[in-house]
Amino acid sequence: MEVTTSIDEVRALLARARSDGRTVGFVPTMGYLHDGHVSLIEQARGDVDVVVVSIFVNPLQFGAGEDLAGYPRDLPADTSQARAAGVDVLFVPDITEMYPDPPLTSVVVPDLATTMEGASRPTHFAGVATVVAKLFTIVGPCRAYFGEKDFQQLTIVERMVADLSFPVDVVGCPIVREPDGLALSSRNVYLTPSERAAAPVLYRALETAAAAVADGERDPGAVRDLMAGVLGAEPLAELEYAEAVDAGTLTRPDVLTGQIRLLIAGRFGRPRLLDNLGVLVPEQG
Repeated sequence: MEVTTSIDEVRALLARARSDGRTVGFVPTMGYLHDGHVSLIEQARGDVDVVVVSIFVNPLQFGAGEDLAGYPRDLPADTSQARAAGVDVLFVPDITEMYPDPPLTSVVVPDLATTMEGASRPTHFAGVATVVAKLFTIVGPCRAYFGEKDFQQLTIVERMVADLSFPVDVVGCPIVREPDGLALSSRNVYLTPSERAAAPVLYRALETAAAAVADGERDPGAVRDLMAGVLGAEPLAELEYAEAVDAGTLTRPDVLTGQIRLLIAGRFGRPRLLDNLGVLVPEQG
């Protein structure tokens, strides 16, 4: 496995690979790798010839008072895990490599970025879109793998790629869960034992809402209320939002039809966790 901190070097490595006719897969991460990240690497490993993983804790996507300084980091463990997963190129730039000067350019996708996570973290998605755009220009033509756990982020990246004609095929990959349903996240490490026991309530809320839709509920407000009620019954959970939206536009429909996405976020003490579930609304005969 090649490990580099240099933009020029990773470009040169991937240019040589393409000149040999090899295809490239890209998994962008902020490190502290877990089985969810490994599932993206494994998907890429099965699809392409060369897998590149980036590890960069991007300051642009952290707002005032958020956990940039405390975001979990363990580069030696990440390097070992990447090597074991079959990564070919590990790109680990520092802030001065990625942003030698404070960036004056920002990428925004406002129609998709103002609700849910965007309402809770107003500057977050501009930071995400900007760094992902920069990483795409560094890596070049590729298949890029993103987990569906951050579904709003995935939707924004897909639209950015389409709007700006990046030579990138975005691949959304299923959420990886613990046996009790908790979605894997780097932030799970912050949970105390009691908070960890409470956290699967997010997935229970989603399942409750999905069951209601399967039973005929078509009012998105009623579905949101169901999710909020399940989470509200857990004393250690504080609801941030619960939504039932169109899976393509992330808008709130008047009536649930077609492919929808149920999304929920809540705080468990220090950690803020999110989850989602896709539902196909059955046609009523």
